[in-house]
Amino acid sequence: MTKRAFDFVTALFLVFLFSPVLIVVSLLVYFKMGRPILFCQSRPGLNEKIFTIYKFRTMNDEKDKNGNLLSDDVRLGKLGKFIRSTSLDELPQLFNIVKGDMSFVGPRPLLVEYLPLYNDRQRKRHDVVPGITGWAQVNGRNAISWEQKFELDVWYVENRTFKLDMKILWLTFLKVLKRSDINSSNNITMEKFGETNG
Repeated sequence: MTKRAFDFVTALFLVFLFSPVLIVVSLLVYFKMGRPILFCQSRPGLNEKIFTIYKFRTMNDEKDKNGNLLSDDVRLGKLGKFIRSTSLDELPQLFNIVKGDMSFVGPRPLLVEYLPLYNDRQRKRHDVVPGITGWAQVNGRNAISWEQKFELDVWYVENRTFKLDMKILWLTFLKVLKRSDINSSNNITMEKFGETNG
């Protein structure tokens, strides 16, 4: 079975298996934070082709008196923190896998605005289909620097095998259970590439 076939069949199975969870989380987000239920954003995929990634929304739209959005830590309420810490926000990406935009394992698809910032080696992360989880995610996730993360991504691209993918999926499962490495050491979310690094 090819990696694409494995991804498609497994993702389709998991969509049906987790359909009650998808429905419950959708309702919770709707009643606690309102619409939209999903966070949709353009990301670069294989060969830097742009696609739309799907995640459950975890932040509300609370603003200050001047109409500016409040900081992430304020907008990320109890529900959002729970959804993130359990990685339930990633479940809608099963539909990205079914569509073929993503795989279960591969470098995480980052922001389109980062594309001009990569050096030639870092750009190799787009030589494969991006994943829900990857070698960088099981080796630090948001707790490591951008340079470390990119080096791990490229290492995966150069050394990928089905056996390695299975190892990454197993380590991801363990990390989800432990809820580890969800945030960077300084912020609710990882600092943007280029703000504090390369």
